[in-house]
Amino acid sequence: MVLDNLGSSLRDSLDDLRGKSRIDEEDVENVVREIQRSLLSADVETDLVMQLSGDIEQRALEEEPPGGTTARDHVLRIVYEELVDLVGESTEVPLENQTILLAGLQGSGKTTSAAKMAWWFSKKGLRPAVIQTDTFRPGAYDQAKQMAERAEVSFYGDPDAEDPVQIARDGLEATEEADVHIVDTAGRHALEEDLIAEIEEIERVVDPDRSLLVLDAAIGQGAKDQAQEFERAIGIDGVVVTKLDGTAKGGGALTAVNETGSSIAFLGSGETVQDIERFEPNGFISRLLGMGDLKQLSERVERAMEETQEEDDWDPEDMMEGDFTLVDMRNQMKAMDRMGPLDQVFDMIPGLGGGGLMDQLPDDAMDVTKDRMRNFEVIMDSMTDRELEDPNRIGQDRRERIARGAGVDVERVDELLDQYQMMKRTLEQFQGMGDGDMQRMMQKMQQGGGGGGGGMGGMGPFGD
Repeated sequence: MVLDNLGSSLRDSLDDLRGKSRIDEEDVENVVREIQRSLLSADVETDLVMQLSGDIEQRALEEEPPGGTTARDHVLRIVYEELVDLVGESTEVPLENQTILLAGLQGSGKTTSAAKMAWWFSKKGLRPAVIQTDTFRPGAYDQAKQMAERAEVSFYGDPDAEDPVQIARDGLEATEEADVHIVDTAGRHALEEDLIAEIEEIERVVDPDRSLLVLDAAIGQGAKDQAQEFERAIGIDGVVVTKLDGTAKGGGALTAVNETGSSIAFLGSGETVQDIERFEPNGFISRLLGMGDLKQLSERVERAMEETQEEDDWDPEDMMEGDFTLVDMRNQMKAMDRMGPLDQVFDMIPGLGGGGLMDQLPDDAMDVTKDRMRNFEVIMDSMTDRELEDPNRIGQDRRERIARGAGVDVERVDELLDQYQMMKRTLEQFQGMGDGDMQRMMQKMQQGGGGGGGGMGGMGPFGD
């Protein structure tokens, strides 16, 4: 996740306050010093760091913690509120007819972001179109066309044309039936005058409802100059932060937001068109500090379930009423895979992400889990339809046959069936729950954080 190293450093500095009921000036100075170090190492601009740390220090010393609140929780709340205030509100992106212009340097991820955003709008019920105007970068047209096809959205580009302004004009006419037009522009390796002049011309022709600056999460201190230049040229209404699945520090995004007086619109990670989410400041900072983000988790679960349901004609509600089968388990696994990388999903669960259970797992734990899921899918592909619908039929002879067909040891088949039985028992517990019981369980996860980890063994192929 973006700023993950920053989040880890902030949590470590706050952990020094564990066990204290009150804090003195020295405690606050130590915490603020660590926060400053964390922010600076994450490439957040110096003036922003001093402003933020000064506000945190003042509030921590002056505000009286509510009764029963520990010193750590008191400072954690202040840090949370100040960081939310720093990143500001999410850029307004209404679900209505509009034109969006993307700007940024070469390699920032504009072309990929255009397709991802188009996919996002399509999932909201709108008809988007991507218009590719980059005549500078070889392969830009082909990449944009392929990405648009993966997103299943309209596309316009002209690989033989040389005038990007005319391409933009023709593209708007050719895709006039679309609700949302996303115009991808050319980048350069630096803020060259011809790049700025070109995008100014395109901006005049396109007359966008909003212009978004696309920034690689690894941009660092260079974000300040870039943001200022594009702000002067076309005016920036929001920032799209890309490549959050790498080792980027990400602090430059906060600097860009501050320099343009705007906010963050989208977060992008991964190579597929589905690897995008709307920026929600509360959930973003909550994940950063290890507090989870159940809203974003709920949205991912709902989207993944809907896609699995459409593809496999499977209704997850049937599991709550009838017998749980291996078919249901396989579809659950498909839905999990569509939710994105498991470490990102775990970050959204209070007590499992930053500062929780995930920090206690080996570095390769997620890779092992992905391998187990793939092995389980191969094993289930070696089963008959009757075996998938009625796993109780699978005796020793069938297990050996299934293992041979999947190219695995019989122990792997036993492992799958054990996992199935555990999931079935867990589901039966949920089947007996009323709405009140479910609400109390969710409240406990949100309030208690670490309490959410105890039952994870029954949530699919996560167990050891």
